[in-house]
Amino acid sequence: MKKLLLLSLMMMVPMFAQAAGGPSVALDSIEVDASDHSSLQRGMKTYVNYCLGCHTAQYQRYSRAAEDLHMPEDLVVENLIFSGQKIGEQMTSAMDPKVSAKWFGAAPPDLTNEVNLRGADWIYTYLRTFYVDDSRPYGVNNVVFPSVGMPNVLAELQGIQSKSCGEVSEYDTHGNPAVDGVTGKAITHQSCDILTVEEGSGSMTPAQFDATIYDLTNFMAYMSKPYKTDSHRIGLWAILFCLMMTVLFYFLKKEFWRDIH
Repeated sequence: MKKLLLLSLMMMVPMFAQAAGGPSVALDSIEVDASDHSSLQRGMKTYVNYCLGCHTAQYQRYSRAAEDLHMPEDLVVENLIFSGQKIGEQMTSAMDPKVSAKWFGAAPPDLTNEVNLRGADWIYTYLRTFYVDDSRPYGVNNVVFPSVGMPNVLAELQGIQSKSCGEVSEYDTHGNPAVDGVTGKAITHQSCDILTVEEGSGSMTPAQFDATIYDLTNFMAYMSKPYKTDSHRIGLWAILFCLMMTVLFYFLKKEFWRDIH
């Protein structure tokens, strides 16, 4: 028994280590929706146009995405496959990993399971928090991932974003600005992570860009669990089956034990 308890504690150590090593910045929270096919379709379009050039999604096939996202295969081939691949192939990048490792210091990671690894909130916040930093090789840095080695490939959509210091409001658990109960004034704190986009520097408004990043994150979340919708559907039928068999077994038990009682 003692050995079993010791083994259980040892298995839990990585969980505590992961929790202790989490990000030091507050992440923006989103709710991904695998049933929102319109969002997933837009997210796949953004992924193919801005991410697939460097990052592969080698565990995702175009044909599976077309089926799950309710897109005709001929439209996928015509509008979303630019590398000459066939509809049944994996979503791989044409970039040579050795060349990309030389350019970026390390080969860009495969993103099929990135949401499983980091979480949807992390991806959503990371993609929106690039800012200008002339000290970095590509002229940008990131609030969530300091000293990032990736250029801001979405800058033409978002625009030029800068970071500055200033007072920011604190919020309560309901998302409302926190107020001092004695003075009645808003509670604020000093922050050097205030991000401001230069007006007119991008092709999208901040709201449009946030919506685009949500769709992209939603698609990446789908790639990490393409079976999620099917598992929910099958799970519902499994629960109904178990409930039905429970009733059947209950009356069967009563029949077997009727003469004994």
